[in-house]
This record gives sequence, C-alpha cells and structure tokens, in this order.
Amino acid sequence: MVVLDDLSTGFERNLNRHATFYRTDIRDSHVSEIFSREKPDVVSHHAAQMDVRKSVENPLFDADVNILGSLNIIKNSIDAGVKKIIYISSGGAVYGEPHYLPVDEGHPIDPNCQYGISKHTVEHYLHLHSQLDGLRYTVLRYPNIYGPRQNPYGEAGVNAIFIGRMLQNETCTIFGDGEQMRDYVYIGDVVSANRIVLEKGDNHIYNLGSEKGTSVNEIHQRLKALIGFRGQASYQDPRKGEIRKIYLSAAKARSELGWQARVSLEEGMRRTIDFFKDNRDVFRRDLS
Repeated sequence: MVVLDDLSTGFERNLNRHATFYRTDIRDSHVSEIFSREKPDVVSHHAAQMDVRKSVENPLFDADVNILGSLNIIKNSIDAGVKKIIYISSGGAVYGEPHYLPVDEGHPIDPNCQYGISKHTVEHYLHLHSQLDGLRYTVLRYPNIYGPRQNPYGEAGVNAIFIGRMLQNETCTIFGDGEQMRDYVYIGDVVSANRIVLEKGDNHIYNLGSEKGTSVNEIHQRLKALIGFRGQASYQDPRKGEIRKIYLSAAKARSELGWQARVSLEEGMRRTIDFFKDNRDVFRRDLS
C-alpha cells in the first residue's frame, strides 16, 4: 500500500503503519517518480480541495488542485500501467439544486459552485481516457460523510464540528436558517463501497447515499441529546454556493454493486461521539 498526501487537512497518525508514505501534493512533478517507482495496480483518488467556500473565494486554486492535480494523477496512472482509478466525486455539489429527490445518476448536472464544476470535469476526463487509453475507472459520488477521525476543527463536516464544539462546551454556528438538508452516510459504509468497486463497476458512476435528507437543525438537536449539551446554536448569514436541499438515490449502487448504507444516523453519531470523547487530547496536540 502506498499513500500520497500533502496532509493539508489530514493527520499522519491516521496512516496505516504498513503503508509507504509520500508527503506530496498531487500537482507536484515528483508524482511521476513515485508512480514509476511504486507501479500501483489501482489508484484510489480522494485528494481534493473540498471546501465549497474556498472554491467560491478562490476558483483558480480550486481548479488547480481538483482539475490539474487530477490530470496529473490520471496521466501518471496511464504512463505507469495502472489498471483502474477509483475517483471520488461529489453527489452534493455536481447536481446543483435538485429537480427531484432523491437524486439519481441521471439527474441533470448543473453545479452552482466552482467546487462542483471542478469535481464533475474530472469525470469527463476519465471517460475520455477510458476510450483513448483503455483506462478503467469507477466514479463514486459521495454524500456528506461523517465518522471517527474526521477533523472537528476543520471547515467541513458538520457532525464532527458540532461534536467538537459541544464537547468543549462551545456554541455551534449554523449558517442560514438551518433547514438546509443533506444526505449523511457513515464512513464505514463508504469504505465498504470503495472495497466493492476494486473489482466491480468499471466505467460507471454511482451515487452513495442513505436516500434520506436530514436538516442541520436536526443534526444539532440530535447531537445535543446524545451529548447532553445545553447550549443553543448561533445563526449567521447563509454561505454562497451551497445547495438548499439534496439527498441521493443509491438504487444503482444497490442493484449493480450490492451496496447500501447500513449504519443508521443515530448509531453513526454515537460511534463518532465515543471516538472524539476518547481522543480529545490527541486532536488538541495535532492542532496546536
């Protein structure tokens, strides 16, 4: 196993201790040396600029990382004889405001932020190179992923952010009225999907979703009850580029891959809370 990551949002302590690790940006010219040396069979491409707000504020940086960085990975995969790329796209951003719910893979693509555009653009490149170079790929369009190890002090991941603040007895900030709705899937279920597509789903796109929408207000209330937090949320202006309401159909993944989300939101929240309770000091050290 080989891991390539610049750790701009991650923690080295989360790495598999048996993995060979390169601390490198996916845009770096040295990526070619790594591919030539390691000769991977499969590339799981999760690296991205993944903050909608940053994409709105700095679209050039967003495109540089998500499009040009991905092209660097694709080119070097082809040159190194990689058999397959698993590419992580965004089910929450590429579709734009839904015409219907739950959103399936046939829904029109109409992103309303630069992040959604950049993630979808790479899907086209993968399809092109499957035709030109015989490159196999599977695209997984993720919903909102949550669970243990998510950064509670980052800029995305409402469950982790709220849990981190509640455990510190701090006020949670909700942007807009809190009725914006998202699809939340536990990390363990997402890992399962990635394992399945190592062998299945060649040259297809799949939504991963729970097929249920949950509002930010409901997330806040559920976490309050589970943690025993008594504070109230602080409401601020809505953020540009964010979709009002979306959740995904997983019918295609269920029928073709045998995948579905199995961990309930309640159970996933409990597991995530327990992890952060047990690891509060570790996160403080990493972020100090």
